[in-house]
Amino acid sequence: MTEATVSAGVAKGLIDFAVKQGVDRDSIHSQAGIHPSSLTDHDDRIEMARYRALVSAAQQLSGNPAIALHYAEQVDLSELSLVGLITRSAPTMQDALIQLNRYGQLVVDIDTGAAQRFEIVREDGEIWLVDNRRNPNDFPELTEVTFTRLICGPRRFTDELALRSIEFTHAAPPYAAEYDRIFQAPVTFESYRNAMQLDEGWLTHPVALTPSYMFGILTREADGLLASLQAQTTFKAQVQSLLMPQLHSGEASVGKIAAEMGMSRQTLYRKLKQEGTTFKEVLDELRCKLALDYIEGRKVSVNQAAYLTGFSDPSAFTRAFRRWTGKSPRTMMREAETSH
Repeated sequence: MTEATVSAGVAKGLIDFAVKQGVDRDSIHSQAGIHPSSLTDHDDRIEMARYRALVSAAQQLSGNPAIALHYAEQVDLSELSLVGLITRSAPTMQDALIQLNRYGQLVVDIDTGAAQRFEIVREDGEIWLVDNRRNPNDFPELTEVTFTRLICGPRRFTDELALRSIEFTHAAPPYAAEYDRIFQAPVTFESYRNAMQLDEGWLTHPVALTPSYMFGILTREADGLLASLQAQTTFKAQVQSLLMPQLHSGEASVGKIAAEMGMSRQTLYRKLKQEGTTFKEVLDELRCKLALDYIEGRKVSVNQAAYLTGFSDPSAFTRAFRRWTGKSPRTMMREAETSH
């Protein structure tokens, strides 16, 4: 996984917002270590470490610890990124979510393990939108910004979408009252996941704020940007992305992956060796990441997890899981159950 990044448009938007709150533009650039020349193209990339420094600088210089939350509340994603325009062109909210998963890397390119960034989960007849970003408590402001945009964006064109409840993995910040004001729903902190409970009608609610022909124009541009961004990832990450949909089929062979990448097996081995790894290690790491996601999240049974990670024999999966974690999958699943 390469270093996480955000779009320059998102960073510039926060700087512009902070300046409107009275922050000196030169001071925030200097304190965050971001030169104005790096923000001239909204589609350029800013390292996540720089963006975190920017959020911290905005908080300190404005005297407002909730400035990231307010930024997301007041500035729509469509003003900052092509992705925002695409979601506004989608027919329904569910379609918008599909496009957000498809192109979300253009806004924030960050590790989600093997899962999609945003996942619809149905539990006991309720609908939850879950953010699968890994290690979210390392940067909780990114979580609050994400959910604020997901809620405040639709409010700009409809008052029919109610949020039933919302959960965060991080502890309550000093400005927790702002969460109550913005989300207008019960808020739970220190949960085991970051998730929003939605009304049934949320997914089918129409959007289509721009003409339908614009959708094709916007997605063609986004496809080009996404291809450019993904070309910057490691060769190992490219191999894993091709392996993932093949695991459960039992066809995750080096020959098949090499063929899909248009190269010989020897070339694939050589390129992985240049990154200090092997095909076997890449496959094993991917299986481990997926297994942890399935078992810790209690998403499927142990036998299903074995199948989804490419093990024809559940006992072989259990042995591999013990090697990865020092525990059996059933033990870890019970621990996850009791801790939540």
